[in-house]
Amino acid sequence: MSKYAIVGALEGIGHEILDIMEADGIKAADVLAVDVNAPLGTQVSYGEDDELDVHGLESFDFSQVDIAIFATTAEVAKRFISKALKAGVKTVDASGAYFSDSDVPMIIAGVNDEEINTAKKGLVSIPSAAVTQLLIPLKAINEKYKIKRLVVNGYISTSVYGKEAMDELFNQTRRIFMNESLVDHQKVFNKQIAFNVIPQAGEFIGDETSWEWAVNAETKKILNGNVKVHANFAVIPTFIGLAEYVNVECEEEIDADEARKLMKTTEGVVVFDKTVDGGYVTMVDVQGEDDIYISRIRQDVSVENGISFWCVADNLHSGAAKNAYQVMKAFQTQETVH
Repeated sequence: MSKYAIVGALEGIGHEILDIMEADGIKAADVLAVDVNAPLGTQVSYGEDDELDVHGLESFDFSQVDIAIFATTAEVAKRFISKALKAGVKTVDASGAYFSDSDVPMIIAGVNDEEINTAKKGLVSIPSAAVTQLLIPLKAINEKYKIKRLVVNGYISTSVYGKEAMDELFNQTRRIFMNESLVDHQKVFNKQIAFNVIPQAGEFIGDETSWEWAVNAETKKILNGNVKVHANFAVIPTFIGLAEYVNVECEEEIDADEARKLMKTTEGVVVFDKTVDGGYVTMVDVQGEDDIYISRIRQDVSVENGISFWCVADNLHSGAAKNAYQVMKAFQTQETVH
Protein backbone atom coordinates (compact mmCIF):
# COMPACT_ATOMS: atom_id res chain seq x y z
CA MET A 1 0.00 0.00 0.00
CA SER A 2 1.38 3.39 -1.02
CA LYS A 3 2.08 6.14 1.47
CA TYR A 4 1.36 9.76 0.53
CA ALA A 5 2.70 13.12 1.70
CA ILE A 6 0.64 16.25 1.13
CA VAL A 7 2.97 19.20 1.62
CA GLY A 8 1.08 22.41 2.28
CA ALA A 9 -1.72 20.60 4.09
CA LEU A 10 -2.76 23.70 6.03
CA GLU A 11 -3.29 25.77 2.87
CA GLY A 12 -6.45 25.87 0.76
CA ILE A 13 -5.32 23.57 -2.06
CA GLY A 14 -3.65 21.11 0.30
CA HIS A 15 -6.78 20.82 2.40
CA GLU A 16 -8.88 20.26 -0.73
CA ILE A 17 -6.51 17.47 -1.82
CA LEU A 18 -6.96 15.77 1.54
CA ASP A 19 -10.75 15.94 1.16
CA ILE A 20 -10.54 14.40 -2.32
CA MET A 21 -8.26 11.60 -1.10
CA GLU A 22 -10.56 10.75 1.79
CA ALA A 23 -13.60 10.71 -0.51
CA ASP A 24 -11.72 8.38 -2.86
CA GLY A 25 -11.20 5.85 -0.07
CA ILE A 26 -7.55 6.41 0.86
CA LYS A 27 -7.13 5.56 4.54
CA ALA A 28 -5.92 8.18 6.97
CA ALA A 29 -3.10 5.86 8.07
CA ASP A 30 -1.61 6.08 4.57
CA VAL A 31 -1.53 9.90 4.43
CA LEU A 32 1.02 12.19 6.05
CA ALA A 33 0.11 15.86 6.26
CA VAL A 34 3.11 18.21 6.10
CA ASP A 35 3.43 21.98 6.28
CA VAL A 36 6.27 24.45 6.50
CA ASN A 37 4.69 26.18 9.51
CA ALA A 38 3.35 23.41 11.73
CA PRO A 39 3.82 23.86 15.49
CA LEU A 40 3.89 20.66 17.52
CA GLY A 41 0.36 19.37 18.05
CA THR A 42 -1.12 20.90 14.89
CA GLN A 43 -3.79 18.76 13.24
CA VAL A 44 -5.85 18.94 10.06
CA SER A 45 -9.18 17.27 9.38
CA TYR A 46 -9.35 14.25 7.08
CA GLY A 47 -12.97 13.69 6.17
CA GLU A 48 -15.58 13.97 8.90
CA ASP A 49 -14.13 11.44 11.34
CA ASP A 50 -10.33 11.65 11.25
CA GLU A 51 -7.63 14.14 12.16
CA LEU A 52 -4.08 14.01 10.83
CA ASP A 53 -1.06 15.24 12.76
CA VAL A 54 0.73 17.87 10.68
CA HIS A 55 4.47 17.25 10.39
CA GLY A 56 6.95 20.11 10.12
CA LEU A 57 8.55 20.26 6.69
CA GLU A 58 12.01 21.22 7.94
CA SER A 59 12.48 17.90 9.75
CA PHE A 60 10.19 15.66 7.68
CA ASP A 61 11.67 12.32 6.58
CA PHE A 62 10.48 11.72 3.01
CA SER A 63 11.67 8.11 3.08
CA GLN A 64 8.40 7.35 4.91
CA VAL A 65 6.34 7.91 1.74
CA ASP A 66 6.19 6.77 -1.87
CA ILE A 67 4.70 9.85 -3.52
CA ALA A 68 4.22 13.49 -2.57
CA ILE A 69 2.28 16.53 -3.72
CA PHE A 70 3.77 19.97 -3.05
CA ALA A 71 0.86 22.42 -2.74
CA THR A 72 3.13 25.20 -1.50
CA THR A 73 4.66 28.43 -2.72
CA ALA A 74 7.32 28.16 -5.40
CA GLU A 75 9.97 29.26 -2.89
CA VAL A 76 9.15 26.37 -0.53
CA ALA A 77 8.98 23.89 -3.40
CA LYS A 78 12.41 24.91 -4.67
CA ARG A 79 13.90 24.36 -1.22
CA PHE A 80 12.39 20.98 -0.40
CA ILE A 81 11.41 19.06 -3.56
CA SER A 82 15.04 18.06 -4.08
CA LYS A 83 14.94 16.46 -0.62
CA ALA A 84 11.94 14.35 -1.63
CA LEU A 85 13.54 13.33 -4.93
CA LYS A 86 16.76 12.26 -3.18
CA ALA A 87 14.63 9.98 -1.01
CA GLY A 88 13.26 8.33 -4.16
CA VAL A 89 9.81 9.88 -3.78
CA LYS A 90 7.78 10.55 -6.91
CA THR A 91 6.68 14.16 -6.65
CA VAL A 92 3.92 16.33 -8.10
CA ASP A 93 4.68 20.05 -7.98
CA ALA A 94 1.64 22.33 -7.83
CA SER A 95 3.70 25.48 -7.29
CA GLY A 96 5.09 26.14 -10.77
CA ALA A 97 8.64 26.19 -9.40
CA TYR A 98 9.98 23.88 -12.11
CA PHE A 99 8.12 25.33 -15.09
CA SER A 100 11.27 26.14 -17.08
CA ASP A 101 12.82 22.68 -16.55
CA SER A 102 12.44 20.71 -19.79
CA ASP A 103 12.78 17.42 -17.87
CA VAL A 104 9.68 18.23 -15.78
CA PRO A 105 6.51 17.74 -17.83
CA MET A 106 3.44 19.84 -17.02
CA ILE A 107 0.32 17.69 -16.90
CA ILE A 108 -3.43 18.17 -17.01
CA ALA A 109 -5.18 14.88 -16.31
CA GLY A 110 -7.19 13.87 -19.36
CA VAL A 111 -5.42 16.34 -21.65
CA ASN A 112 -1.78 15.24 -21.94
CA ASP A 113 -1.35 12.33 -19.51
CA GLU A 114 1.09 10.63 -21.87
CA GLU A 115 3.70 13.28 -21.04
CA ILE A 116 4.11 11.64 -17.62
CA ASN A 117 6.29 9.08 -19.41
CA THR A 118 8.88 11.80 -20.11
CA ALA A 119 9.48 12.60 -16.44
CA LYS A 120 13.21 11.97 -16.07
CA LYS A 121 13.62 13.13 -12.49
CA GLY A 122 10.66 11.50 -10.80
CA LEU A 123 9.02 14.92 -10.87
CA VAL A 124 5.98 16.25 -12.74
CA SER A 125 4.16 19.55 -12.40
CA ILE A 126 0.64 20.83 -12.86
CA PRO A 127 -0.35 24.22 -14.27
CA SER A 128 -2.26 27.00 -12.61
CA ALA A 129 -5.98 26.51 -12.03
CA ALA A 130 -6.68 29.02 -14.79
CA VAL A 131 -4.96 26.88 -17.42
CA THR A 132 -6.53 23.62 -16.23
CA GLN A 133 -9.95 25.27 -16.39
CA LEU A 134 -9.16 26.65 -19.85
CA LEU A 135 -7.71 23.62 -21.59
CA ILE A 136 -9.92 20.75 -20.41
CA PRO A 137 -13.00 22.13 -22.21
CA LEU A 138 -10.86 22.83 -25.29
CA LYS A 139 -9.25 19.37 -25.54
CA ALA A 140 -11.58 17.89 -28.16
CA ILE A 141 -11.84 21.19 -30.05
CA ASN A 142 -8.06 21.45 -30.32
CA GLU A 143 -7.78 17.85 -31.54
CA LYS A 144 -10.35 18.38 -34.31
CA TYR A 145 -9.93 22.04 -35.32
CA LYS A 146 -6.40 22.96 -34.11
CA ILE A 147 -6.39 26.10 -31.97
CA LYS A 148 -4.18 28.91 -33.30
CA ARG A 149 -5.05 31.78 -30.95
CA LEU A 150 -6.64 32.28 -27.52
CA VAL A 151 -7.72 35.48 -25.80
CA VAL A 152 -8.51 34.88 -22.14
CA ASN A 153 -10.13 37.41 -19.82
CA GLY A 154 -10.01 35.99 -16.31
CA TYR A 155 -11.66 37.02 -13.06
CA ILE A 156 -10.09 35.51 -9.97
CA SER A 157 -11.29 35.31 -6.38
CA THR A 158 -9.36 36.37 -3.31
CA SER A 159 -8.74 32.71 -2.39
CA VAL A 160 -5.85 32.75 -4.85
CA TYR A 161 -3.96 34.89 -2.33
CA GLY A 162 -4.88 32.71 0.65
CA LYS A 163 -6.87 33.14 3.85
CA GLU A 164 -5.43 36.56 4.66
CA ALA A 165 -6.78 37.96 1.38
CA MET A 166 -10.22 36.43 1.98
CA ASP A 167 -10.23 37.94 5.46
CA GLU A 168 -9.29 41.33 3.99
CA LEU A 169 -12.31 41.20 1.66
CA PHE A 170 -14.60 40.23 4.53
CA ASN A 171 -13.27 42.86 6.92
CA GLN A 172 -13.35 45.67 4.34
CA THR A 173 -16.92 44.80 3.39
CA ARG A 174 -17.99 44.81 7.03
CA ARG A 175 -16.22 48.10 7.71
CA ILE A 176 -17.87 49.77 4.72
CA PHE A 177 -21.31 48.69 5.92
CA MET A 178 -20.45 49.97 9.40
CA ASN A 179 -19.24 53.28 7.88
CA GLU A 180 -15.75 52.72 9.30
CA SER A 181 -12.44 53.77 7.79
CA LEU A 182 -10.41 51.32 5.68
CA VAL A 183 -7.11 52.89 6.77
CA ASP A 184 -4.69 50.12 7.79
CA HIS A 185 -7.02 47.49 6.30
CA GLN A 186 -5.24 47.15 2.93
CA LYS A 187 -2.42 44.69 3.49
CA VAL A 188 -2.71 42.04 0.77
CA PHE A 189 -3.98 44.20 -2.08
CA ASN A 190 -2.64 47.54 -3.29
CA LYS A 191 -6.18 48.83 -3.77
CA GLN A 192 -9.45 48.36 -1.92
CA ILE A 193 -10.85 44.93 -2.85
CA ALA A 194 -14.36 45.24 -1.38
CA PHE A 195 -16.84 46.47 -4.05
CA ASN A 196 -13.96 46.93 -6.49
CA VAL A 197 -12.14 45.23 -9.38
CA ILE A 198 -8.33 45.22 -9.39
CA PRO A 199 -6.65 44.79 -12.82
CA GLN A 200 -3.59 43.09 -11.34
CA ALA A 201 -3.29 39.37 -10.56
CA GLY A 202 0.15 38.60 -9.18
CA GLU A 203 3.34 40.63 -9.52
CA PHE A 204 4.27 42.47 -12.68
CA ILE A 205 6.65 40.77 -15.12
CA GLY A 206 7.28 43.51 -17.66
CA ASP A 207 3.90 44.58 -19.01
CA GLU A 208 2.17 41.39 -17.86
CA THR A 209 1.29 40.19 -14.40
CA SER A 210 2.48 36.78 -13.22
CA TRP A 211 -0.97 35.25 -13.77
CA GLU A 212 -1.14 36.55 -17.34
CA TRP A 213 2.38 35.33 -18.04
CA ALA A 214 1.61 31.90 -16.57
CA VAL A 215 -1.53 31.41 -18.67
CA ASN A 216 0.44 32.27 -21.80
CA ALA A 217 3.51 30.16 -21.02
CA GLU A 218 1.75 27.15 -19.47
CA THR A 219 -0.77 26.89 -22.30
CA LYS A 220 2.01 26.78 -24.86
CA LYS A 221 3.95 24.19 -22.87
CA ILE A 222 0.96 21.85 -22.54
CA LEU A 223 -0.32 22.18 -26.10
CA ASN A 224 3.19 21.72 -27.55
CA GLY A 225 2.37 24.08 -30.37
CA ASN A 226 2.63 27.60 -31.70
CA VAL A 227 -0.69 28.75 -30.28
CA LYS A 228 -0.80 32.49 -29.61
CA VAL A 229 -2.20 33.54 -26.24
CA HIS A 230 -3.24 36.91 -24.87
CA ALA A 231 -4.43 36.95 -21.26
CA ASN A 232 -5.96 39.67 -19.08
CA PHE A 233 -6.68 38.94 -15.41
CA ALA A 234 -8.36 40.90 -12.64
CA VAL A 235 -9.16 40.18 -9.00
CA ILE A 236 -12.84 40.59 -8.12
CA PRO A 237 -14.49 40.78 -4.67
CA THR A 238 -15.42 37.12 -4.29
CA PHE A 239 -14.08 34.49 -1.91
CA ILE A 240 -13.76 31.32 -4.01
CA GLY A 241 -13.89 30.59 -7.72
CA LEU A 242 -12.42 31.53 -11.07
CA ALA A 243 -14.24 32.77 -14.16
CA GLU A 244 -12.93 33.16 -17.70
CA TYR A 245 -14.32 34.65 -20.88
CA VAL A 246 -12.45 32.93 -23.71
CA ASN A 247 -12.15 33.72 -27.42
CA VAL A 248 -10.83 30.87 -29.55
CA GLU A 249 -9.55 31.09 -33.12
CA CYS A 250 -8.95 27.78 -34.92
CA GLU A 251 -7.12 26.79 -38.10
CA GLU A 252 -10.19 24.94 -39.39
CA GLU A 253 -13.74 26.24 -39.74
CA ILE A 254 -15.65 25.67 -36.51
CA ASP A 255 -19.30 26.10 -35.64
CA ALA A 256 -20.53 27.07 -32.17
CA ASP A 257 -23.03 24.19 -32.18
CA GLU A 258 -20.25 21.70 -32.94
CA ALA A 259 -18.09 23.22 -30.19
CA ARG A 260 -21.00 22.79 -27.78
CA LYS A 261 -21.36 19.13 -28.72
CA LEU A 262 -17.65 18.45 -28.26
CA MET A 263 -17.58 20.12 -24.85
CA LYS A 264 -20.59 18.09 -23.74
CA THR A 265 -18.69 14.86 -24.46
CA THR A 266 -15.59 15.95 -22.51
CA GLU A 267 -15.17 14.33 -19.10
CA GLY A 268 -15.20 16.82 -16.25
CA VAL A 269 -17.07 19.47 -18.25
CA VAL A 270 -20.71 20.46 -17.83
CA VAL A 271 -22.37 22.62 -20.48
CA PHE A 272 -25.26 24.71 -19.16
CA ASP A 273 -25.99 27.18 -21.92
CA LYS A 274 -29.49 28.57 -22.27
CA THR A 275 -30.22 31.91 -23.94
CA VAL A 276 -32.64 33.02 -21.24
CA ASP A 277 -32.23 35.14 -18.12
CA GLY A 278 -30.13 33.11 -15.68
CA GLY A 279 -29.41 30.40 -18.25
CA TYR A 280 -25.72 30.29 -17.34
CA VAL A 281 -23.49 29.30 -14.42
CA THR A 282 -21.76 31.79 -12.12
CA MET A 283 -18.90 31.54 -9.63
CA VAL A 284 -21.12 31.13 -6.58
CA ASP A 285 -22.86 28.18 -8.23
CA VAL A 286 -19.71 26.05 -8.47
CA GLN A 287 -18.14 26.19 -5.00
CA GLY A 288 -17.11 22.67 -4.00
CA GLU A 289 -18.01 21.24 -7.42
CA ASP A 290 -15.76 18.79 -9.25
CA ASP A 291 -16.55 19.94 -12.76
CA ILE A 292 -15.83 22.89 -15.03
CA TYR A 293 -18.99 24.68 -16.18
CA ILE A 294 -19.43 26.23 -19.61
CA SER A 295 -22.04 28.78 -20.72
CA ARG A 296 -22.52 31.50 -23.36
CA ILE A 297 -21.01 29.52 -26.28
CA ARG A 298 -21.17 31.78 -29.33
CA GLN A 299 -19.72 32.27 -32.78
CA ASP A 300 -16.98 34.90 -32.77
CA VAL A 301 -17.59 36.63 -36.09
CA SER A 302 -14.74 39.10 -35.58
CA VAL A 303 -12.26 36.46 -36.79
CA GLU A 304 -12.33 33.52 -39.15
CA ASN A 305 -13.03 30.19 -37.46
CA GLY A 306 -13.79 31.71 -34.06
CA ILE A 307 -15.94 30.90 -31.04
CA SER A 308 -16.22 32.33 -27.54
CA PHE A 309 -17.50 30.98 -24.23
CA TRP A 310 -17.87 31.64 -20.50
CA CYS A 311 -16.19 29.23 -18.10
CA VAL A 312 -16.39 28.93 -14.29
CA ALA A 313 -14.98 26.51 -11.71
CA ASP A 314 -13.93 26.23 -8.08
CA ASN A 315 -10.26 27.19 -8.44
CA LEU A 316 -9.16 25.39 -5.27
CA HIS A 317 -11.12 22.17 -5.70
CA SER A 318 -11.59 21.57 -9.42
CA GLY A 319 -8.87 23.77 -10.88
CA ALA A 320 -5.97 22.71 -8.66
CA ALA A 321 -6.65 19.97 -6.10
CA LYS A 322 -8.58 17.59 -8.35
CA ASN A 323 -5.97 17.82 -11.11
CA ALA A 324 -3.09 17.36 -8.64
CA TYR A 325 -4.69 14.24 -7.23
CA GLN A 326 -5.52 12.75 -10.64
CA VAL A 327 -1.99 13.41 -11.88
CA MET A 328 -0.57 11.83 -8.71
CA LYS A 329 -2.63 8.67 -9.28
CA ALA A 330 -1.49 8.44 -12.90
CA PHE A 331 2.13 9.07 -11.88
CA GLN A 332 1.95 6.23 -9.36
CA THR A 333 1.53 3.67 -12.11
CA GLN A 334 4.39 4.96 -14.28
CA GLU A 335 7.97 3.80 -14.24
CA THR A 336 10.33 6.75 -13.86
CA VAL A 337 12.38 7.36 -17.02
CA HIS A 338 16.15 7.53 -16.54
